Amino acid sequence: MFRFFILTFISFISLNANILQDAINKAQPGSIIKLESGIYQGNITINKALTIIGKSDNVIIDGLNKDTVIQITSSNVILKNLTIINSGNRMDKIDAGIKISNSSNSVISNCTIKNTLYGIELAMVTNSIIENNKISSKDVDISLKGDALKLYYSNNNKIRNNEIYNSRDTTFAYSHKNLFSQNHIERSRFALHIKKSHTNTIENNHIIANSVGLIFAGAKKTTVQNNIITNSNGKAGIAVLVKGVSDFRFKDNTLKYNNKAFYIDAKHNETEIKRFFTNNDISYNNEAFHFHGAIKQNLIKNNTINGNIEDVVKSVRGNTTSKNIVENNYWDKYAGFDTDRNNIGDTSYKMYQYADRLWHYNNRVKFFYATPIISIINFILNLAPFIEPVLLLEDKKPLLYVGS
Repeated sequence: MFRFFILTFISFISLNANILQDAINKAQPGSIIKLESGIYQGNITINKALTIIGKSDNVIIDGLNKDTVIQITSSNVILKNLTIINSGNRMDKIDAGIKISNSSNSVISNCTIKNTLYGIELAMVTNSIIENNKISSKDVDISLKGDALKLYYSNNNKIRNNEIYNSRDTTFAYSHKNLFSQNHIERSRFALHIKKSHTNTIENNHIIANSVGLIFAGAKKTTVQNNIITNSNGKAGIAVLVKGVSDFRFKDNTLKYNNKAFYIDAKHNETEIKRFFTNNDISYNNEAFHFHGAIKQNLIKNNTINGNIEDVVKSVRGNTTSKNIVENNYWDKYAGFDTDRNNIGDTSYKMYQYADRLWHYNNRVKFFYATPIISIINFILNLAPFIEPVLLLEDKKPLLYVGS
């Protein structure tokens, strides 16, 4: 009887022991731990420089639906080729697949993170790399999901070539000089939300079928280039939302099939150019440029604006100014001539807001946009407006052909 009790007790201890945490605790700093195929218990903490590598594609670390699966509190930690699943559900604790804090020079690569509340959180992390990972959230309503990636006071990191699906947001808060490159983000709420974060580069990403593609709030010295942002639909349906930015460089991007390509909220007291939109393809959207408040201090140059229902929309009365540089864009609605054959229109392209544009201030009127009566009103008012129209933008050198 006594022998049976001892054997049972030993078996009970081995079933509840965290083998992976024991290996981490016993390892010397700088060690490499290679894991064979199998399921390992999560809720582990790495507090020393270590490398943990899965030797096959079947190395799973399971958080058992509680807490954070892997917590990293040391610099120089490398995780590769792991499948990380089943975090807890506590928003207040930010339960995540991987949580890294007060760290530098760490690498998370070739990992699959799924059925976790948050994917990867970086808090006060510098000079680290997040690359070649696949991240998706728990199968719950989007408002109950966490962020796929969350950067908080984290600088000089590289986030590249990751695949993010069915998550809530990817966020940068007070995080500077990061590179966000070659990522694919699909079916999320905000593909990337950058707030109070400066000197970040966003390039070569593919962002598709999210409620909002990119949001920039209070960001300075941001470069956004060579991205493809498509099919932003739903209640927001915005490819790029810009508010309170300065030295914002948006170039060589493609924005197609969105409800709104740009939603721009400018401050009424701006005194210099804040936003630079150059060499972008802005085509087949419901609205190309949607301004909320003032239309001012924008440089819009060498863009292709083609096949949009509305080129320029202003949703709030007043605060319209002419302090913009708009030239050398191709507008498919321009109906001018080019007598000297230099591919620049002889007259400028002026975009007006006529009295009939009721849907600019009342979205419910948009239901009638394509009806014959509205089309007739548009035609008549363009010929002979009964109220002086409001000039929204003027391209003084419109192009007649694309790419010239």
